[in-house]
Amino acid sequence: MPRDYDGVAVTCPVTVPYARRSDRHAHWFIGSALRGLLQRSGLAKADIDGFSASSFTLGPDTSIALTEHFGMTPRWLEWIPTGGASGVMALRRAARAVQDGDAEIVACIAGDTANEGVFEDLRRRFSRFASEAVYPFGAGGPNAVFALITDHYIRRFGATREDLARIALAHRANAIGNPNALLGQKPLTLDDYLNAPPIATPLHLFDCVMPCAGAEGFLVMSVERAKALGLPYATIRGAIERHNAFSDDPVAVQSGWAMDRDQLWAQAGVEPSAIDCAQLYDDYPVIVMMQLEDLGFCEKGGAAAFIREQGITVDGRLPINTSGGQLSCGQAGAAGGFLPVVEAIRQITGEVLGRQVEGARLALASGYGMVNFDRCLATAAAILEGQRS
Repeated sequence: MPRDYDGVAVTCPVTVPYARRSDRHAHWFIGSALRGLLQRSGLAKADIDGFSASSFTLGPDTSIALTEHFGMTPRWLEWIPTGGASGVMALRRAARAVQDGDAEIVACIAGDTANEGVFEDLRRRFSRFASEAVYPFGAGGPNAVFALITDHYIRRFGATREDLARIALAHRANAIGNPNALLGQKPLTLDDYLNAPPIATPLHLFDCVMPCAGAEGFLVMSVERAKALGLPYATIRGAIERHNAFSDDPVAVQSGWAMDRDQLWAQAGVEPSAIDCAQLYDDYPVIVMMQLEDLGFCEKGGAAAFIREQGITVDGRLPINTSGGQLSCGQAGAAGGFLPVVEAIRQITGEVLGRQVEGARLALASGYGMVNFDRCLATAAAILEGQRS
């Protein structure tokens, strides 16, 4: 089993408010998150000697170009091009950098802009596979991909639209009071969900995440430094990542979490029943179901029954995506992969933007990123424990 993450603190969750569309570059959103981290922590920019960035729309720049844009001189640098898995991956790698002495304070940030031109370009050029084997045949973009995965899951396990609706409705209820949830102030009923216009069979409007612009970030440092700064912080009880898992499956019904979940729970020293809230990547409801199963909260194919029995709103037995998730907040590009980590930190350190899970101490955050036609290439998960200075 890999060594633990003793002595590492995760702190200062920051969100740059989301916007449905923006003419600003991704650089502006990422830079705004950096400014927010400095303001929140009381640190000077020169104190940040590690920097990790993720973005879909920053190109042709990467994190190295941002050091010049922002006037930084870090001694540790990371660029994580894994979209929805990038938040947990940034967390893990920054923690190792702090443990190994390669950096003392790492700023981890993801941000993207959004407008019609940017989204179309991203859809067309998402990957070499997408541009050559998918887009020319009219199946470009995430809706077609997740329609295939959702349809296969429904056929294999007997899930219904009502089962998918419970996820979308719970997320919308959780978003109440979160000023950053672009859709969170509009009530969503079962009739609204069931009668919504079709997008790509079997997906309808409220199954699909809404692209937007924004950024998310957090700091990774030693526990001693977080205490000295008087910052509420979380520690890492366990973390995993896996890439190109189950590549022989004709259509994805499982992903990398299933390969490493035993290691995750053993490293954390707890069972799934100990988790106070789960922040799961949620671009489409079926992916929430897959994570519940692959992370060991229920058996494969059992997510629909689990959700019915447990309840996943803030006041349920297992609150899931307490910010409203991407289904209510919107998907700010790669920042969608950071949202689970940022919301987990907020819940277990008492810094929520919206609704608080009473007594939350242990949170799970997971990510799912870089989907081609029928599967995801990157998965990651972490278990965090809240601490108070």
